Amino acid sequence: MPDTLWTTLGALAALAAGLWAWRRYHYPSFWLVIGFPLMAITIRSTWRTVALGCGLTKKRQRFWFTTVPRLIASTGLVKVRRRFQRVVVDTKPFMWLPRPTRHGWRVTLHTLEGQIPADYANVAERLAHSWGVHAVRVSSPRPGRIVLAATMRDPLIRLDHIPSSGELLNVTIGKLETGGPWTIDFRTIPHWLNAGATQSGKSNLANALIVGLAPQPVALVGFDLKGGVEFTPYAPRLSALATTRAESVGLLDDLVALMVARMGLCRAAGARNIWQLPDAVRPVPVVVLVDELAELYLMADKSEKDEIAKTSTALLRVAQLGRAFGIYLFCSGQRIGSDLGPGVTALRAQCSGRICHRVNDPETATMTLGDLDPDALASARAIPAETPGVAIVASQDGQWYRGRSFYVSEQAAEHAATTYADCNPSWDEITRPGRSSEVTETDLSELLTA
Repeated sequence: MPDTLWTTLGALAALAAGLWAWRRYHYPSFWLVIGFPLMAITIRSTWRTVALGCGLTKKRQRFWFTTVPRLIASTGLVKVRRRFQRVVVDTKPFMWLPRPTRHGWRVTLHTLEGQIPADYANVAERLAHSWGVHAVRVSSPRPGRIVLAATMRDPLIRLDHIPSSGELLNVTIGKLETGGPWTIDFRTIPHWLNAGATQSGKSNLANALIVGLAPQPVALVGFDLKGGVEFTPYAPRLSALATTRAESVGLLDDLVALMVARMGLCRAAGARNIWQLPDAVRPVPVVVLVDELAELYLMADKSEKDEIAKTSTALLRVAQLGRAFGIYLFCSGQRIGSDLGPGVTALRAQCSGRICHRVNDPETATMTLGDLDPDALASARAIPAETPGVAIVASQDGQWYRGRSFYVSEQAAEHAATTYADCNPSWDEITRPGRSSEVTETDLSELLTA
């Protein structure tokens, strides 16, 4: 008997060690084979009580037929009579079978009458605690349907580099909470607003963009109002760099002139944007990186008023019209608020891409995400200081996600800028007056016919 007991205990210990090693070193297969079936059973068996505790049930009246026997004393007979009995019950939303995902599971619910997606979003944290998962996200693919997407553990704790897609103006900079890649595609979303306090990961994101865009056939233009300390090391790959407000005014004038010249080129070719032009005459795309956006709008005295107005107007014109002519903006700043002036608010309206890291003031978070989703704003304010690189990003699918950028050191960005310095087009060549007139209408018609 003792030998059998020790043998059983040894087998159980070996089984436990094997399951631990399986979960530790190959979690995806462990999750699909062991973890998800147990979780699916738990979800379905506890859904009634969880829905009741979260206030997702509805009280309904149901009527049942009941049989009431009655004894007639005079004859000694028993007469049976049927009648309705009213019962009040709690009805839960109908739940389909859960489906596994890479980092958790998804399940579709049918809403009850009078319910809206916000009813489920408000109790998402309660649902996560009830089922012991990291987070629950709520979406509504169509009326009457709610999708709960749960992640078992935070996929942003450990990042594995995801290869870039290799497409022009598309850079993979990190990972989203869904486990998928976090990409910035300037062709889909041309202008971005990136807010974040010191040591929040804002500058790291710019490094990742430089590393991703350096080998591509694009021109990089920098506005570094910190006196050039941020972007000067990357000068070998920058076609132009402004480090003061006066230089910024001149560089923005060049961008506006470049945009006007490309308008003429597209008009002569009968194209709506540069991507409809033949490859032989298509101008090089320009990505404008702005660091410390607030410095373009801050005014020390009234003598700077005209300069600020000119800067604000030029930057806004580039944001409004630049997409069609291959000019894209990525504006970063620690402080982005409406108190900087109406120019910032107008620029924010043109930047459909939003990224908000940890910020020091609620006004910056509101300026970045407040017009998109209140839940995104609350999540941005909850980013802890010990998780640099974590941000709330408004994705190109119309929703917002938590994401975390890969760590890219300044040395890696400098190395990329030096390595691909030969890919750097000359700014004088790009903005040379009369560039658009070099291609005559006859040449354009021949190219279009070919």
